Amino acid sequence: MAIITVSHGTASGGVSIAEALAKRLGYKLVSREDIVREAARFGVPEDNLKEALVRSPSFWDRLRHERRRYLAFVQAALCEHAKNDGIVYHGNAGHLLLTGVSHVLCLRLVAPMSLRARLAAQRTGASPEDAAAAIEQMDRERQNWTRFLYGVDWLEPGLYDLTINLKTLTIEGAVDLAATAAGRPEFAATDESRKAMNDLLLASRVRAALAAAPATASADVTVRAENGVVFLKGKPRSAALVTSVMNVAGKVPGVTRLDREEFDSPEVMV
Repeated sequence: MAIITVSHGTASGGVSIAEALAKRLGYKLVSREDIVREAARFGVPEDNLKEALVRSPSFWDRLRHERRRYLAFVQAALCEHAKNDGIVYHGNAGHLLLTGVSHVLCLRLVAPMSLRARLAAQRTGASPEDAAAAIEQMDRERQNWTRFLYGVDWLEPGLYDLTINLKTLTIEGAVDLAATAAGRPEFAATDESRKAMNDLLLASRVRAALAAAPATASADVTVRAENGVVFLKGKPRSAALVTSVMNVAGKVPGVTRLDREEFDSPEVMV
C-alpha cells in the first residue's frame, strides 16, 4: 500500500477529499491535529506545536532552537503512522517530512479562489471578499513557512507527484484520480522503500529523543540512519555535549551502532 500526503490550501476541499480517499482505499486517515496531539507526548503544549507549524518566520526566526525541537516531535509522530503504509495524511508539509520514501504519493489540491472564498464564507459567516483576503494571507504565511523551514516554495509543482485542480472536477472525480495514482505500481511499497521508511523512522526517533532530553535539546545535530546504524553530524560546543548526545541516541530502541565520525569535538579522544 502507498502512503499518501495531501497538501492543500485553506478552504480548497482538501479535508473532504482526504476523508473520501481514505474511505475509498480502506486507508487510515491522519490529520495535522492527530499528529500535534501525539507529538505533545514529548512534553510540549499542543498550542506551541500548532504555532510551530503555522507561525510566520519573523517570529520563529528568533526561536530557531524551539522550532527545530518541535519539528522533530512532529516528524517522529508522523513517521510512527507512516511505518505501516496505508495512510492518508492531510496536514502541514507531510511531503517534506517523508522524503526519500518512494511509495509516498505526494498529492496537491488546488481550487479557484472564487470557490475557496465561497466555502470559507459559508463556514465562517464572513463576506466572500473578506474570506478571499484571509485565504490569500494564509497562503502567503504557508509559502513563507515552507521557504523558511525547508528552503523550498510550497507552490513548486516539482514537489508533488500529482496536482488536481478542482475548477471542474467534483470531489468524487478528484478521489478517482488520486485512487488510480495510488494503485500504480510506482507507488507500491517494496523491500527497498520499506527499508527507506524504517531508516527514516529510526532517525526521527533519535531526533525526537535528542530534542526531548534537557542535556541535548539545544544540540544542533544532523541525524541519518541506515540499517540500525545512526550517523551523527554537527559541530558540538563541548566534549560533554558529545557524550550526552551519544548517551541519549544510543538508548533509542533500534539503534545498533552510533557513527560519530563527523560529530566529535576536538577535545574528544576517540
